[in-house]
Amino acid sequence: MDEESKKIKIYIADCNLEIRKKISETFKKDKNFTIVGESADGYEALNFLKHNNVNIIIMDVVLPGLDGFALIEAIANSNEILNKPKIVVISSLSHEGFINKAMQLGVSYFMIKPINEDILLDRVKEISLENKTVSTVFSKNLSIENSNEKYKAKLIEEKITNIFITVGIPAHIKGYQFLREAIKLAIENPEIINSITKQLYPAIAQKFETSASKVERAIRHAIEVAWNRGKIENINSVFGLRVYSSNEKPTNGEFIALVADKMLIEGA
Repeated sequence: MDEESKKIKIYIADCNLEIRKKISETFKKDKNFTIVGESADGYEALNFLKHNNVNIIIMDVVLPGLDGFALIEAIANSNEILNKPKIVVISSLSHEGFINKAMQLGVSYFMIKPINEDILLDRVKEISLENKTVSTVFSKNLSIENSNEKYKAKLIEEKITNIFITVGIPAHIKGYQFLREAIKLAIENPEIINSITKQLYPAIAQKFETSASKVERAIRHAIEVAWNRGKIENINSVFGLRVYSSNEKPTNGEFIALVADKMLIEGA
C-alpha cells in the first residue's frame, strides 16, 4: 500500500471560499491527511461522496442547493455511499437546537465559527484515531501537542462545553460555571470526587467567592434542568450507553464523576 492511500481523505463543503482555503492549507501541512475535494454546494458534495472514498467531511450546515442537515441525512440514507464518512460540522449557527439536531443525526463534532484551524485539525485527528487504519504517528503527535498545558486546558474547556450543550445545561445559570469547574478539578485530581463536600465544593466556592452550600445547590439545579428538559437520550448518547432513565437523576458527585471519567478515557 503506497503512502498516499494510507492518508485520511478529507472533503470540505462550505460556501465561503476563504474558509475552505484556510482549512485546506491547514490539513495539507499534516502528512497524515489529504484533501480529496471541496465544494460550496450541498448537491455537489453529495455527488462527490457517491463516487469517491472520503473518510471525513468537514461541512457547514448553511449550504446552497442541498442544505447541511439534508446532506447529513442523505449521507446516512444513501445506498451509493458504502463507506460512510465521519462528519464534522463548522457553523456560525450556535443555537443549541441546531447543535442538538446535528448530534442526533450522528455528527462526530460540532465547532462554532469563527474556528481555529489548528484546533479543528486536532479534533479531526481525535476522530480519526477511532479508525484502526490510522498511523500510530497520530498518537505521538497528539501527546506532544497536548503537553502544552494552556493548549490542553482550552481543549478540555471546549469538550465540556460540547457535553453541556448536548445534555441541555444552559450557560446562563450559575450551576453551569460551578459544574464546569467541578469537572475540571475531578480531571486534575480524580480522588477529589471522594471528598466532594469537604474539598470539591469549598474549592469552587473559594474561586467564585461564594459558599459551598450555594455551589452544591446550583450544581444540583443545573443537573435537574437537563433532566427536566427531557434530553435523556442525548445524555445517554454522550456516555455511549443507557445510564439513566427520565425518572432517575444522578447525584452531583455521580454526574461529575461520569463526565470526568469519560474525558479521562478520551485522553483529557
